[in-house]
Amino acid sequence: MSPVSPVSPGSIVIKGARILGGEPADILIEDGVIAGIGRDLAGDETVEAAGLIALPGLVDLHTHLREPGREDAETVETGTRAAALGGYTAVHAMANTSPVADTAGVVEQVWRLGQEAGHCDVQPVGAVTEGLAGERLAELGAMADSAARVRVFSDDGKCVSDAVLMRRALEYVKAFDGVVAQHAQEPRLTAGAQMNEGAVSGRLGLTGWPAVAEEAIIARDCLLAAHVGSRLHVCHLSTAGSVEIVRWAKSKGWNVTAEVTPHHLLLTDDLVEDSPVGAYNPIYKVNPPLRTREDVEALRAALADGTIDVVATDHAPHPVEDKETEWAAAAMGMIGLETALSVVQEAMVETGLLDWAGVAERMSYAPARIGRLAGHGRPIEVGSPANITLYDPSAREEVDPGSYASKSRNTPYEGRTLPGRVVATFLRGRATVLDGKLA
Repeated sequence: MSPVSPVSPGSIVIKGARILGGEPADILIEDGVIAGIGRDLAGDETVEAAGLIALPGLVDLHTHLREPGREDAETVETGTRAAALGGYTAVHAMANTSPVADTAGVVEQVWRLGQEAGHCDVQPVGAVTEGLAGERLAELGAMADSAARVRVFSDDGKCVSDAVLMRRALEYVKAFDGVVAQHAQEPRLTAGAQMNEGAVSGRLGLTGWPAVAEEAIIARDCLLAAHVGSRLHVCHLSTAGSVEIVRWAKSKGWNVTAEVTPHHLLLTDDLVEDSPVGAYNPIYKVNPPLRTREDVEALRAALADGTIDVVATDHAPHPVEDKETEWAAAAMGMIGLETALSVVQEAMVETGLLDWAGVAERMSYAPARIGRLAGHGRPIEVGSPANITLYDPSAREEVDPGSYASKSRNTPYEGRTLPGRVVATFLRGRATVLDGKLA
């Protein structure tokens, strides 16, 4: 790839990229905007992109940046570096920080940290309830009116299990076109749960996490959203039953959207029993848990047919000591920003379930639309902001977490060879990544 200044004073031409996997074309960028698409375009700087796919900058609806409070696991600076390397130009930062992002002051702090870092845009997610305690609504209106302009609210990590409180939240966010993103987990059905409830949990003697604990909350909340005429987004769908409930809700015309994580599209609960390093490896401990092969197949099919709208990473960094411990004591979660596009290529593109236009819809257009994120999730066309990811689908690389920008190393793919490589990322025409390295 030809060198280009990360802060170019003039125009940039991306030469010969395949937009959404189509025919090669040049993309001219001027003043942060796509100024032309065609052949033999000229500019002050040139980026050679023959053989690369051009995608709109990726948008993540579900990222844990941990700052403020858990800077030992991740910071806005390190997390957004990881995001840029993964092809992301915007991420939604979840609220379960310390202090919790439940006030205008905290969400504005996170938003400003993202602006200062500059690797990608950071859109804070506000908490639904004060302190994630599930007792009183947080300052939803104040967060919506703040400089951060919050439009997504979630107690992710905890379920808003009180039906009355959930109804009130859905009613409240209607005033500013917000959306409540629910972590669907009935707490009474998952007390002490350690992994998916099934044959593997039985053999390993670990308390099971039943699918119905997720499905019951999703069914209830779809009904509540329809009743009050509000927007509901379901976080990290993980079961075949959940897919059917969301499909039913959409068939009714209800305003329900859903996401799936890359790891739930690829990994199964068998790994808890039989991984490359043996059983009980906490790297596979995640919330919601890894499910069965049948669930994975249902999730893939639902993502392909649009029942599931979005691929969201649920990037959940943890320090080494919180993961390299006995299973019962280990933290739940996996990092995913730097591998998401590769996992989607393996699970969805190479299986023929999605083309690159479908990937763009589920990893850029839809998440920006759901999050009401202006300036992102726009097609690569003249007049759009130059948020662009250049991707080499022919690359094959072994996952080495030691090389990651993320502060944490808890990836389930260590030592695994994944397809594809993000070669460059442009945020409003400024290169944040070039030749696979931070610019």
